[in-house]
Amino acid sequence: MKPDPAPNLHVQLQDYLREMITSGELRPGDAIPSEAELCRRFNSSRSPVRQAVTALRTEGLISGGQGRRSIVQSPASSQSFTTLLSFTEWCRSFGAVAGQRTLELAQRPGTDEVTEAFGLEPGTRVVEVLRLRSMDGEPAMLERAVFPPDVGRHLFDFDTDAGSIYEHLTDAGVELYRAENRIDALAAPDVDAAHLGVASGAPLLRVQRRTSDPRGRLLEIADDRYLPDRAAFTVVNTRSGAAGLSRLPTHDRTAS
Repeated sequence: MKPDPAPNLHVQLQDYLREMITSGELRPGDAIPSEAELCRRFNSSRSPVRQAVTALRTEGLISGGQGRRSIVQSPASSQSFTTLLSFTEWCRSFGAVAGQRTLELAQRPGTDEVTEAFGLEPGTRVVEVLRLRSMDGEPAMLERAVFPPDVGRHLFDFDTDAGSIYEHLTDAGVELYRAENRIDALAAPDVDAAHLGVASGAPLLRVQRRTSDPRGRLLEIADDRYLPDRAAFTVVNTRSGAAGLSRLPTHDRTAS
């Protein structure tokens, strides 16, 4: 593989190396190609190569540097924004089939907390969705989300049982840019337990998320509740950059 040179050559190099890692061509513990080899493959100077390597090191995909060959870390140590955000994309990333059953899709007056967060007048109608998400046909997560009316309206021209809401919103021009996640645990309320097929009070892994556009406008308030034998979250810290958050299937998934 030898892509044509382009102005954003460091991005091409970064994508090329990331694909080698995520595809398994380079495995944890392997050294990435040398600077000289990458320069030759891409007809590049050393500067774009070093930019690409630094970016992947910041993501936690590789380690090393300062005169040492960079070594591949776990390919699960970092995920793209879309894969981390979308349950459907996440399942695809490890070969599972994502499913969904819509339990509720409604437009109703938002609570004071929700309308204030969205910058709306009190009592403004917002769009709420509740879906049961499955993994290879088995319940995995209960998904609740609230959208301001101009974003949520797109859900009424989409079959929410058919696939990813995030993919549909992106196709509709909604700019899902930044997600802030808060992860904790809770005992399953009666309604959640019934939908997920567990005992009331059973432990659930909760991810509360607020997603905004590039200008900082809040587009979604979400509350995802996972069965703990279906997913786990890992934070990878590096000395050279910000922590990366990964959502991983648990080992018990393949045994179910």
